[in-house]
Amino acid sequence: MSESAVSVQHLSKTFGTHAVLQDVSFEVPAGQTFALLGRNGAGKTTTIRALLGLLPPDGGQIRIAGCDPARDPLELRRRVGYLAEDQSMYGWMTPVELCRFLAPFYPRWNAALANQYLDRFELPRQVRIERLSKGQSVKLGLAVALAHEPQVAILDDPALGLDPISRKEFYRDLVEHLQAEGRTVIYSSHLLAEVEAVADAVAILDRGRIVRHGATEVLRSEVQRLILPVAVARRRSPPTGLLDVRRQGDQLEIVIDGMEPFIDELTAAGLSPQPSTMTLDDIFEAFVIGRPQDWPTDESPSGASVVA
Repeated sequence: MSESAVSVQHLSKTFGTHAVLQDVSFEVPAGQTFALLGRNGAGKTTTIRALLGLLPPDGGQIRIAGCDPARDPLELRRRVGYLAEDQSMYGWMTPVELCRFLAPFYPRWNAALANQYLDRFELPRQVRIERLSKGQSVKLGLAVALAHEPQVAILDDPALGLDPISRKEFYRDLVEHLQAEGRTVIYSSHLLAEVEAVADAVAILDRGRIVRHGATEVLRSEVQRLILPVAVARRRSPPTGLLDVRRQGDQLEIVIDGMEPFIDELTAAGLSPQPSTMTLDDIFEAFVIGRPQDWPTDESPSGASVVA
């Protein structure tokens, strides 16, 4: 297994009486693209700010690119590139002027590479930043975040606010210019359809806790959907790993994390269950807003209303 580029162990953070992060732990191997998924307010940005040393955690340990953010803040900035969703840049500068301004702050700033990114992203060199489109501004932010050749790139929902075409173009650039170079990427987002195509692994963050994490393909193989007659479900206890139940007439659509034992049980009873795989978006929905409590029982009224 590759050496971890990022290690987060038992991270916690409280604001007043509100626990924003609770016992958050994950590892990101070197060269992996890791997506941190969650609704607004789930704790994604707080986690990233802690990784960058911008927010001291109340508990836990962080190592990123070999650095402790609290003890090695300057070295951390040399080894990590950061692109925020609300990246602010000097609007009166041009992209070329911004690159020249930033260069002295980074000992490993690669002016030739910065110029290459400006060309690859088709950014106008002599147009003031305040006149760039949202998509161009995001690409410029990515260019300056990578020009010092960081070991780890952290992207905090940078595609937020982009139109669909610009988002697709951004993800194409992410694949071509980060994954192709073998960089470690932590990507925070709630645009799950696009993330699915680029993420090697994901962590689902909900109410300050990681409720599931793992390799993207493994997650899709282990969390599956099954259509089951209500009458069959009523004769059984809710299966282990049940995440969501939706009733459609006399059928149930259920989502289970770890479907195999339940499939074996149904097969032994003479049934022929046919589970189906799900998109990352569907899996995320099941974990954060699923209703496993809607599993029917013998006491359920026969005329129960249909849940869409």
